[in-house]
Amino acid sequence: MKIFLDSIGCRLNQAEIERIALQFRAAGHEIVGTAENADIAVVNTCTVTRNAAADSRKVIRRATNAGIEEIIATGCWATMEPEKAAELSRHVVHNDEKENLVANYLNLKPEIFDLEPLERIPLPGYRARTRAFIKVQDGCDNECTFCITTVARGAGISRPLDEIITDIQSAVAGGAREVVLTGVHLGSWGQNFSNAPDLSLPLSKLIKSILAQTSVPRLRLSSLEPWNIEPDLFELWRDPRLMPHLHLPLQSGSDSVLRRMRRNTTREEFRALVASARAVMPNVAITTDIIAGFPDESEEEFAETLEFVREMNFAGGHIFTYSPREGTPASRMKKQLDKKTRKSRNAKLREVFTEMELNYRNKFIGEKTDVLWESSKELESGDFQMQGLTGNYLRVRATASEPRWNQVDKVSLVKIDEDVVLGEIL
Repeated sequence: MKIFLDSIGCRLNQAEIERIALQFRAAGHEIVGTAENADIAVVNTCTVTRNAAADSRKVIRRATNAGIEEIIATGCWATMEPEKAAELSRHVVHNDEKENLVANYLNLKPEIFDLEPLERIPLPGYRARTRAFIKVQDGCDNECTFCITTVARGAGISRPLDEIITDIQSAVAGGAREVVLTGVHLGSWGQNFSNAPDLSLPLSKLIKSILAQTSVPRLRLSSLEPWNIEPDLFELWRDPRLMPHLHLPLQSGSDSVLRRMRRNTTREEFRALVASARAVMPNVAITTDIIAGFPDESEEEFAETLEFVREMNFAGGHIFTYSPREGTPASRMKKQLDKKTRKSRNAKLREVFTEMELNYRNKFIGEKTDVLWESSKELESGDFQMQGLTGNYLRVRATASEPRWNQVDKVSLVKIDEDVVLGEIL
């Protein structure tokens, strides 16, 4: 059979869809890059915002319009709204059943995929990634008041170290130049290992083990909640194989809003965390997430967020207009802000982030750095337009005389062109 895979939302969803691809291939089936050529479609949905839920429905309808009758909907939106998902797809697989999605669909025993390491091949089509996304953890125990993800994915659970190492070794053997560790709350990795001598195995143990037991050239963390982090964690980044980019979701720069969000951090704690990272990596790219217009956010609290964001001087980030998600405590809070106020605050935050992002990029103009090429497009001239990422997550575009996809080149960064940095391959 020909299988089309699509994913909406976070890098964890990308990691899961890649594993589904591995298992279908291991069972003798073909992964295709377009829905028009497929017999079956699997859509890994998202519901973190209303827009993400709407996008999930659009992707499923798009597969239907392409002529696919056999559609499997899984992921967070399908888990939270299974009846609506069933109206659009033939099969609905909840998150807690996703690990065995392929085995159950093909009527195979799940153990068949444990017999030998599965070869990682990048997905075809627009979902192709040179970087391998490896799921190391799922779920979260913090229960932030705005977050539907903890409802959809449940309590925190960690994958065993030996499974993670095997997956990374397989990815490297398949040609991956970079591995991205993904999870809902990476900092909690190991805390649910009841049979371990230390019930709170730190994230540093995972990173050290990966560096020691695999030959992965580049290792990156996808997103790291700003708590459950050991004080000396960032010392590990003295190893050049760890990419100098940290995504630390803040959500608000006001302590009172952070308390209403039930975020397990404060301005002072976040400030200290950023300082400790920059002490080891002065040019580290620190990005974040901010929610604009959380319930009962006053003008003073929003001003605190703007001030704190400027102080942290982020390299970039995602700004989300607050949208109430049914089933979360925040959706039941009084004084929900009107859409006009929420959108206005989103726009103001975006202005600040655009300025900070531009300032961060400008620091590196004239520098020489390594770039991993993620896409290659042939031009009319016969040359190839390459696009890829630096270690500190600058998106770079350059021209090459041959396709350099999945290769790492030393590049001189020349100038900024909208959302990319133009470079010259040395």
